[in-house]
Amino acid sequence: MNNDSSRPTLLGLSGWWKSSYSAGSAGCVEVNDSVKGYVGVRDSKLGENSPVLVFEPHEIKAFVLGAKNGEFDHLLT
Repeated sequence: MNNDSSRPTLLGLSGWWKSSYSAGSAGCVEVNDSVKGYVGVRDSKLGENSPVLVFEPHEIKAFVLGAKNGEFDHLLT
């Protein structure tokens, strides 16, 4: 992610969702792709009060592919 101030903030949007792997009320991250060309990520525990990290689709793709490849498995221990 770069520090591009031209990215939208994605604050106040509806349409946030979290993974089906997230257990009930446990905290997780939520994502939102309702603004074309951008993906927002926020802390579900904070909801509307959470800061939102904004990524472009190619950045999310690199992360997801890395996760599927096991590159972040060390974070699970």
